[in-house]
Amino acid sequence: MGTSSSKVGLLPEAPSKNSYFSFMKSFMDLKKRDIDEDLKKQKRAPYLWSTSQGPVSDGGASRKRQANKAEVKFRTKFDPRVTARYDIKALIGRGSFSYVVRVEHRLSCQPFAIKLLEVRGQEGRESCCAELGVLQRVHHPNIIRLTEVFETQHRVYLVLELATGGELLERVIARGSFTERDATRALIMVSSGLRYLHALGVTHRDLKPENLLYYHPGQDSRLVITDFGLACWGSNWALRTLCGTPEYLAPEMLAGKPYGSAVDMWALGVISYILLSGSMPFDQHSRPRLFKAILRGSYSFHGQPWSSVSNQAKDFIERLLSQNPEQRMTAEQALKHPWLVTMAAGSSNKNLHRPISQNLRQRASRASVSSSRSGSTTGSRTTMSPRSHSGHESFQLDGNRLQRSVVVSA
Repeated sequence: MGTSSSKVGLLPEAPSKNSYFSFMKSFMDLKKRDIDEDLKKQKRAPYLWSTSQGPVSDGGASRKRQANKAEVKFRTKFDPRVTARYDIKALIGRGSFSYVVRVEHRLSCQPFAIKLLEVRGQEGRESCCAELGVLQRVHHPNIIRLTEVFETQHRVYLVLELATGGELLERVIARGSFTERDATRALIMVSSGLRYLHALGVTHRDLKPENLLYYHPGQDSRLVITDFGLACWGSNWALRTLCGTPEYLAPEMLAGKPYGSAVDMWALGVISYILLSGSMPFDQHSRPRLFKAILRGSYSFHGQPWSSVSNQAKDFIERLLSQNPEQRMTAEQALKHPWLVTMAAGSSNKNLHRPISQNLRQRASRASVSSSRSGSTTGSRTTMSPRSHSGHESFQLDGNRLQRSVVVSA
């Protein structure tokens, strides 16, 4: 769930991270995070949500009381109906309008995740309605599953399956080897989930690596699409709303044109490019330049490891990063592309892991330096006007999500 904080791998919502390349921060530490290790750490420091002073020592009575107060205060956010059925284990993520916690069912002892959504404000209500509306209607192995819902006047609790296998790019980094065949396995699962969503009339609108999570750490794990806070149904009310994560925005969204599910396929093209190279197809230091590059379709297959990537893989990406949404592949067409159908059987088996990892580390390092110089803070909001329009337009950046409103001149 693309969240800030020590995520175990769960439904991200509007992660409050301090740069729009936040998904690569975790690559600075290449340790493979495992839920069992996380549980062991908690046993050594049993006071959840302790203060910034660190773990509570046996002899620190004052700090122990503070930790207890912090835990009690957080637990009061949960409705008694929830705590009667689930044992709250740990806070594992936080978004603009939500908390995500790992829980355990008191009777079955099965682990789940609960996403607590604050619905006091209009934005929180809209995000909650979008996510709940989708999750209550979908059932697919490559989409996060909703098992139960609790509602109060100001909060909604979504009980979700717990994905513990980590984000898509974290899995790539953790592997000692990564080939085109490995990439096709992941992209087939994502494309399958998108085909199902698009057939129902659902557009995700925030597809990115942070929102693609493995269900468990095993090699045979399914990959699930998560975070439906910006999803929309049908093709009317949302067609001109610019929202999502800047690097993954389709050109028609930036141009203020009506759009549909093809914006998800553009994002899949960006993800495919990153998956095979560790680099962004549109890599600019400022939002205006980034948007300009996207609108122009300015990307290339230069540098490593592109010389070792097959033409079929490049063709797959090109058909997704088409400027014309009508010419862009649909999810159904993507699944029928020769590269996915043959699972890169005709491609080189060359290990791409090293250049991909190097590119991801370099990007993370540059993003970290840029973030520290700019003094950006977690969850900051920024208003931007990246390009002129025949009217007034404003951009709101919340965490690493962008939302735009337009008032068209007469």
